[in-house]
Amino acid sequence: MNDNSTSLDRLHDIAVPPPVPWWPPAPGWYVVLALAFLAVILLFVWQWRRWRANAYRRAALRELESAKTPDMISEILRRTALVFTPRATLSGLSGEQWPAWLASQSPEPMSDQVRKQLATAIYRPTKKVTDVNSLRAYAEVWIRKHSPKHRLDRN
Repeated sequence: MNDNSTSLDRLHDIAVPPPVPWWPPAPGWYVVLALAFLAVILLFVWQWRRWRANAYRRAALRELESAKTPDMISEILRRTALVFTPRATLSGLSGEQWPAWLASQSPEPMSDQVRKQLATAIYRPTKKVTDVNSLRAYAEVWIRKHSPKHRLDRN
């Protein structure tokens, strides 16, 4: 062996520090985890409130499946509209005013046939009305897509 202090025989391996453990994490990760948890909770609460707020739409769509006449469909539309519109506003709407008001609350255009059925067919005998499919289709679209301009808070 060589007694020279600069000899390669006298070299030792580098002392490697122990690996950094994954747990416990640094304090910043606690903040990130808390914010992520809070965001998930807020998203859940927002979705839950939205689902509850649209319960009237789901109920109206279930009733619409069994509606067979224009007056039944019109009644479902009125009850749906009563969720977000004062009764005094809706009670005065009849004839051409009722379909005009419905059309103003929906982004979808209303066909003339549907407008005529809503305005006059509800006063005709049931036997004379043959096609309510277009009215039912419009009512379904209206229930799904209407946008209340002034929703009442009834919590």
